[in-house]
Amino acid sequence: MSRVGKYPVAVPSGVTVNVAAGAVTVSGKLGVMALPIGDDVEVQIDGNKVWVKPRHEGKRARAMWGTTRANLRNLVVGVSEGFTRKLDIVGVGYKAAVQGRNLSLALGYSHDVLYPIPEDIQIKCDTPTAITVSGASKQRVGQIAAEIRSYRSPEPYKGKGVKYANEWILRKEGKKK
Repeated sequence: MSRVGKYPVAVPSGVTVNVAAGAVTVSGKLGVMALPIGDDVEVQIDGNKVWVKPRHEGKRARAMWGTTRANLRNLVVGVSEGFTRKLDIVGVGYKAAVQGRNLSLALGYSHDVLYPIPEDIQIKCDTPTAITVSGASKQRVGQIAAEIRSYRSPEPYKGKGVKYANEWILRKEGKKK
């Protein structure tokens, strides 16, 4: 039995949830998002709560029960509050700046790396070594943060590179004489 799926998704004020043929549409102050619903689960709205139930007792239905509930909760939180990922840049001369709809990264290469910012994502640089990626979709925010991090992943000897703010880098000892 799903431990996640048996709990309802609370819908805050200002968010509307509609169940249509094969999809759930969630709208809020940060936009409108839709989630396709498979044949294995059904979604019911009860006041300000949304319940996800399996249609049968098969293994796939039980798996999709918890997955659908978690994805539905991410949609509700995304359109009401949004998601944020913070990145830190470590290294001498490494810095970032937002220039129009591009993120300019100086990461020790012979040229600056220009990353075009998608329309549904906001990127801010509060300091030259801190990047904040935010948006309504948890998947998109995580994907964009991972793409930015991949330009210069942190190395284990000095820790230089782009890392998540809460990431702990396993450090190695250097060469000995």
